[in-house]
Amino acid sequence: MAADKPRQLALALPVEERLDLEDFLVGSSNEAAFAMIEAWPDWAEKVQVLTGPAGTGKTHLAAIWAARAHATRVTPALLHEKDPETLAGLPALLIEDADRADLKESAMFHLLNAVRRSGTPVLMTARTAPDLWGLKTPDLLSRLRLAPHVALETPDDALLGAILVKFFLERQIVVDTALVEFLRTRVERSVPAMRAIVEKLDHEALARGRRVNRALAAEVMRTGER
Repeated sequence: MAADKPRQLALALPVEERLDLEDFLVGSSNEAAFAMIEAWPDWAEKVQVLTGPAGTGKTHLAAIWAARAHATRVTPALLHEKDPETLAGLPALLIEDADRADLKESAMFHLLNAVRRSGTPVLMTARTAPDLWGLKTPDLLSRLRLAPHVALETPDDALLGAILVKFFLERQIVVDTALVEFLRTRVERSVPAMRAIVEKLDHEALARGRRVNRALAAEVMRTGER
């Protein structure tokens, strides 16, 4: 009986996620959100809210906007440590994950009042619309309801396929359409799941000294089901 081929040591080299404008893939699920970012700086309202599940592109779009607007990133938890008037004096503000449980409602309320006076643009990202954040401050919720809100949805089949190709290319792996279609129809329909399977295949290909192709993907997925 032949001995198993020894596995090579697969080094976990860092993979840089590309968050530039030209790296964002537009489809029916995100075109409204992309149009909102593209419309900058001609926003009718200075405070905007971008929502959607994890992996739908919020971070990427926020990064594009922050670069364009020269925005300062402020976490919800740190809002109460910053003077709202000082923040309102900055060129622009990005508040990511604004629906986090550690949001200080009074600090957010005072900040929105300050930027309303100063005209400072603010982009907030969250998984859900403000009505679902469980806010206890009626005036804060009222302010947030006035902000234009664009929701990102789960990518469709075409976009998921393109995202798979992008993830492979970020790892300098060229794949064929057979593999992309195989994965798209078998992996959970979410961007995090697509990223995870690409990472797994890259690791296994290095460890086994093989190419990333449909046969390897089938083996890896069968092993994972056991």
